[in-house]
Amino acid sequence: MNKLISAVVGLAFASVAFGNAEAGMKVRMGTEGAYPPFNSVDESGKLVGFDVDIGNAICDAAGFECTWVIQDWDGIIPGLLAKKFDTIIASMSITEERKEKVDFTDMYYSTPAKFFAKKGAGITISKAGLTGKTIGVQRATIHENFARDNYGDVATIKSYATQDEVYLDMDSGRLDTGIADSVAVDEGFIQTDAGKGFELIGPGFNDPKWFGDGAGIAVRKGEGELRNAINEALKKILADGTYKKINAKYFSFDVYGK
Repeated sequence: MNKLISAVVGLAFASVAFGNAEAGMKVRMGTEGAYPPFNSVDESGKLVGFDVDIGNAICDAAGFECTWVIQDWDGIIPGLLAKKFDTIIASMSITEERKEKVDFTDMYYSTPAKFFAKKGAGITISKAGLTGKTIGVQRATIHENFARDNYGDVATIKSYATQDEVYLDMDSGRLDTGIADSVAVDEGFIQTDAGKGFELIGPGFNDPKWFGDGAGIAVRKGEGELRNAINEALKKILADGTYKKINAKYFSFDVYGK
């Protein structure tokens, strides 16, 4: 990812020791910056996306002074624990495994996972249909865990550092199919020029065993005041229409889900 951006914004604030969360608090928001339309870096080097707008709205509602830090996905929880930033807002699903390391706010959206492939590939999503196939996933994600647990005995699971790398290998023919968040695949790939020859296939998956309870904002354990302040701000933007406006900017449906 863009290490220069990460370095610049990462130096914006020193580490914060949270006691009582209050207006004016300086909060560093960690995100991946490589998962459109939720978080990405545009051609001008600006961090954009649904996660970013929601994070900024929460900061405004809570009265925080916020800045953003970009971190590669597979180091994002270690980065939080190392106090490189104070929250993670990066479409991170609330799972039992992750809750052993971090605490989560209430969910701020929930969408199912789906497989995708080239149009007309004729792949069915079952053990029989995926036998001998190569499935692309982003490394250290719920989608990788789901694919390995359910199809790893019949298919080759190939993991990548970013979702964009999955798309590139899919386009080059090195993968038969892939699985990721259905909205990220549709909005961030299929509806772009690069993804015109692809489609979502099969059912949606949202079993909490693998996919958790929606996407939440992660904080370090023991920082309950910050977590509570973020939850209150989230409730505020849901109630006053701010969330709805941001939703409409990116999606034609209610991404909040369940």
